[in-house]
Amino acid sequence: MKKFCNFVVQNMAVFVVLIAVVAVLEPWTLTWVAPRVAWMLGIVMFGMGMTLKVDDFKTICQRPRDVGIGVLCQFIIMPGTAWLLVKVFRLPPELAIGVILVGTCPGGTASNVITYLAKGDVALSVAMTTCTTLLAPVVTPVLTWLLADTWINVSITAMMLSIAQMVLLPIILGLTINHYLPGLVHKLLPVLPFISVVTIVLLVGGVVAMSGAKLLQMGLLVAVVVICHNLLGLLLGYLAARWLKLPEAKVRAIAIEVGMQNSGLAASLALMYFQPAAAIPGAIFSVWHNISGSLLANYCVRKDEARQGKIKFIDKKQMDEEQARADAEKHAAILRCSLYRH
Repeated sequence: MKKFCNFVVQNMAVFVVLIAVVAVLEPWTLTWVAPRVAWMLGIVMFGMGMTLKVDDFKTICQRPRDVGIGVLCQFIIMPGTAWLLVKVFRLPPELAIGVILVGTCPGGTASNVITYLAKGDVALSVAMTTCTTLLAPVVTPVLTWLLADTWINVSITAMMLSIAQMVLLPIILGLTINHYLPGLVHKLLPVLPFISVVTIVLLVGGVVAMSGAKLLQMGLLVAVVVICHNLLGLLLGYLAARWLKLPEAKVRAIAIEVGMQNSGLAASLALMYFQPAAAIPGAIFSVWHNISGSLLANYCVRKDEARQGKIKFIDKKQMDEEQARADAEKHAAILRCSLYRH
């Protein structure tokens, strides 16, 4: 069972593509997803809550500067780049709101795993995810209204209530269970990523089933926008943290956290409040940011290995030079002794 769960999680992108094909060919098989979006996202957030501990909130209090920098980068860079890309590519309103929603949503839980693989500051990544998620019921609707109200009328209060129901309540419930029933949670932890992946895959399938024609018509353009959005988030997050002279581990955590969004929430809100096509950017982002995040983590590991190899080479070179000097001094001493005897 554990091997099967790991197989599904590791091949999430493959299953997303497969279910997208099914949704295009036989959309009736997945149209049932749309009315159940809130419950499905709640399951994902409940799983996230079960992975949190009270100590994670202590990190926010103990490291307010680091977390504050990360949160500001999250809610400035991603919404700003989303708005800019929508303007540059002149997306139609139903797709523009989808890109904006991706940008205004909090960081995704996958960023914590990618940060770990990239040898970044995992505690900071978890604290940022937690903080931006808790702020989402207020920040996401307000930013969406500020950036997208010119295209589509945004109901701030309704969206606030929905995010609180889909995000805050499940997280609080999961955190409570983890606090009082840690043994049960420990047994369930191996299955939680599998449940999250299955839910996201179904959500993507539902989005494609509801807007297959629009996806076929403008899917390539949206994919380009989504890729640019993600890469700009990673790059600008890295540069901002580097400009503030943070250590490399923190820089990586902030960059990854900024670039990887809770796109499942974006797709869910799009289906609930706007046209089905508005969920397409979130669905594509769900797949792409896992691919780019994995590639970035691999690059970071290789970079560290190369640096360590260089350090070892330098150390060996220094040792050889010191040994050569010692040998030279030894030979000189022997020569002096030999001359003295003669």
